[in-house]
Amino acid sequence: MNASKKHVDFDYTAGKVAQTGRKSNLSMFMIMLGFTFFSASMWVGQELAAGLDFKGFILSLLLGGIILGAYTGALGYIGAESGLTLDMLARRSFGSKGSWLPSAMISFTQVGWFGVGLAMFAIPVAKEILGLEVTPEHMPVMGYVLVAIAGILMTASAYFGIKSLTLISYIAVPLVAILGTVAMVLAIQRGDAGLVEQFSRGTKDLSIIAGAGLVIGSFVSGGTATPNFTRFAKSARVGLWVTVIAFFIGNSLMFLFGAVSSIYVGGNDIFEVMLNLNLFYFAILVLGLNIWTTNDNALYTAGLGLSNIFGISKKTMVLISGLIGTVAAVWLYWNFCGWLNVLNCTLPPVGIILILSYFCNRKAYLEEKMPALSVNWFAVAGVILGAVVANLVKWGIPSFNGMAVAAVLFLIGECVRKRKTPITDTL
Repeated sequence: MNASKKHVDFDYTAGKVAQTGRKSNLSMFMIMLGFTFFSASMWVGQELAAGLDFKGFILSLLLGGIILGAYTGALGYIGAESGLTLDMLARRSFGSKGSWLPSAMISFTQVGWFGVGLAMFAIPVAKEILGLEVTPEHMPVMGYVLVAIAGILMTASAYFGIKSLTLISYIAVPLVAILGTVAMVLAIQRGDAGLVEQFSRGTKDLSIIAGAGLVIGSFVSGGTATPNFTRFAKSARVGLWVTVIAFFIGNSLMFLFGAVSSIYVGGNDIFEVMLNLNLFYFAILVLGLNIWTTNDNALYTAGLGLSNIFGISKKTMVLISGLIGTVAAVWLYWNFCGWLNVLNCTLPPVGIILILSYFCNRKAYLEEKMPALSVNWFAVAGVILGAVVANLVKWGIPSFNGMAVAAVLFLIGECVRKRKTPITDTL
């Protein structure tokens, strides 16, 4: 009995989440809301505040939020109904070996953002709290110590899986939301003008469509990993609505934090607002927890993806990924953010293929009768060509362009496959 207990996989890495493993609605809401709490989203809030008046800002949040909600909500529904990770869904839509492509893409991207997140914590604390000089050419020893401490803690929470992620979310989400909102309100009250008037100042050269594109682009990459978490929801309906509501609230809050920081203190993070209000210790707490809730999710996702590729346990791959991200954190921060933004455009084609494959073959998925393919070349080609189009075509919204190309190629492949292969074998 002890041996069998030792090998129980409470994260259901390679199979469907059992009903006994499903989480409460509140737990799912906390996990999904915490997933959106990330400093990089505040940077987008700064861009929106610089280019839009307050009405345009709100309309961009609404339009972008609706589109992002449709995409992530569909993935949330699929994850909850199937009980499968993104990678297990990819095995059915891309093939057992074809799934290595989306697994590698999302793992690489998430390890990169994990490393950047560590530096996002360490560098501001080293500069603003410890008074150290930090440049792209020089990082003081204490800065590396902060990176190491944060890396160990965040890797540990991802290592222990969904239970640890849930615990961190219950702690971090209320604290970040309440303290950040209080700081935002105090900053507005102490400013020389109201929020609407402050938004109206400066050159406003961003269209609402372009603003919505920034909103979508800020989280469409991470949102592709939605099934990894909603598979623990009680039902498909819960998976859908908790994703849509939590992502809209969380992303909007991050954009507001970034906008207020930009307008009132010339920064791009609520951390700088809190420093300006002399809330030093609260500032460190909010910065660390804000990044932690996203970083452990990112590393958890990377561990699942790499486990699919190498056939090694998720926990082992989390440790390896955490080590790589921690060691490379400072370099990633100064050299790789631009590349990570490019890579973000490669993941929406993966998501749209997962969505189309599931709803085109929903009965086969639920009855576990999807055909056992090695590589679905139409799906692979859709992701590659979709990623190229998303990054090179300047017209429209990049992630939309990539998804459109991927969808067309995949649907052509579906027509070809269904004419040739009856659904008999299973995955």
